[in-house]
Amino acid sequence: MEGIEAWLLKNKARIGNVVDFNTSTDRLYPFDFTAQNHELTDDILNDTSAFTDWAASKLETSGCRYGIGGYDEHRTIYTRSSHFDTDEEPRRLHLGVDIWGKAGTAVYNFFDAEVHSFRYNDHFGDYGATIILKYDLGGGILHVLYGHLSLSSLDGLYEGKCIAGGKPFAIFGTAEENGHWPPHLHMQLILDMEGKEGDYPGVCQFSKRAAFLENCPDPALILQYTFGKH
Repeated sequence: MEGIEAWLLKNKARIGNVVDFNTSTDRLYPFDFTAQNHELTDDILNDTSAFTDWAASKLETSGCRYGIGGYDEHRTIYTRSSHFDTDEEPRRLHLGVDIWGKAGTAVYNFFDAEVHSFRYNDHFGDYGATIILKYDLGGGILHVLYGHLSLSSLDGLYEGKCIAGGKPFAIFGTAEENGHWPPHLHMQLILDMEGKEGDYPGVCQFSKRAAFLENCPDPALILQYTFGKH
């Protein structure tokens, strides 16, 4: 990981946007999905349309084009789906960063990559359409999972396909195709895919936090060059 981080710091100018963001005009809304957010009642969380309206209203009233947040966040919102339940301990710790915006928002590749794998993870609360890209950053290999995409984003893909840096390659999906969430992008850095293809846990049990965070470093390593502080 040290080699990748050093490479990213050295090559800031070569790292592109993940979404279309103008640092002089666009603002970010910092979403909070922990137990401290008392606005998110069960009535909202259990109704995808109501949840979508709530998220959209936060962006509109704050004058923000996008919302962001979530890395290493212990979230209560996963109670809405049995997908995050286990016999031992429920999964509640978020391992990526979410960028919240409108369905159809373009996702750009921040650097040259190839397609590692892709899949339609079609369960309530899951990623929906998912693409994992593989980056050779000189200091090592980095995988980035992009989740909650549109089904059309998977068209024409194949493993090993080259995706040029700076090019749009996907769009935010609607709730019907993104795992039944308000439109957003889940972006997660992964060092070791552990043999998985088209999927990797984006939420883990809190007791396994240290191991997962070591394998899934903070996407701010990429996004800080695009978004700055929020």
